[in-house]
Amino acid sequence: MAEECQQPQKFPSVIDRYFTRWYKADVNGKPHEDHCVLQHSNRVCVITLAECHPALQNGKSIKSISYRISANCSRLENKVSGKSKRGAQFLTELAPLCRISCSDGEEYTVYSCIRGRLLEVNENILENPELLKEKPSTEGYIAVVLPKFQESKTITDGLLSQKEYEEMLLKRTSLQCNNAQAV
Repeated sequence: MAEECQQPQKFPSVIDRYFTRWYKADVNGKPHEDHCVLQHSNRVCVITLAECHPALQNGKSIKSISYRISANCSRLENKVSGKSKRGAQFLTELAPLCRISCSDGEEYTVYSCIRGRLLEVNENILENPELLKEKPSTEGYIAVVLPKFQESKTITDGLLSQKEYEEMLLKRTSLQCNNAQAV
């Protein structure tokens, strides 16, 4: 009995306790560019990179992040006010949120993956882009999106659950191994 009390218990993180993880694999047809949507019970969604996104892999260094989508559109200009979130930019599933530039010259576009109003973008990653790699689910998030109330139940249609995503990663890994052996 005393042995049981001495073992430290590991509690789930805030993300694991209050958010459901949903994944969008191969976003916009680009292999391995996976995004993660953390959905809170109050329907607020936090957009992050999935752990296996190429920008987060070892050997990659994130040089810069830009929320400027086009000459006329910057996600930094999103000004939200009031209870009804007036002024929030409306996003579709394929609305670009930001562009990530890596030191090896690769560029990645992060998409919303869900429909809703853009509540905020994470300006901290502009000054410290390595937060994306160090803490992708917490301080290194990309944006916060609020789906329409009517769509909050169906917002995850087309996204993979944690279990489905893990199964897809296993298939992806076994395919890569088989292709490597064939060569």
